[in-house]
Amino acid sequence: MNFIAFLIIGALAGWIAGNIMKGKGFGLLGNIVVGIVGAFLGGFLFTLLGLSAGGFIGSLVMATVGAVVLIYLVGLIKRS
Repeated sequence: MNFIAFLIIGALAGWIAGNIMKGKGFGLLGNIVVGIVGAFLGGFLFTLLGLSAGGFIGSLVMATVGAVVLIYLVGLIKRS
């Protein structure tokens, strides 16, 4: 069941980040990938800042923050 929740959080985080950063999502598979990578990045960033997030909403916020940072960094790399 945890794997299903991980995929759902990844898809939601990727979709939310896509809407924040470029006005639309990336499709289901793209949202899941962006959200999962964002979850790892968000977890790393939250740890560096001494923050913690628990539960479904906390995990979603952390993954969304990480996904937004990921999209921003990919945008910087694509421009150069």
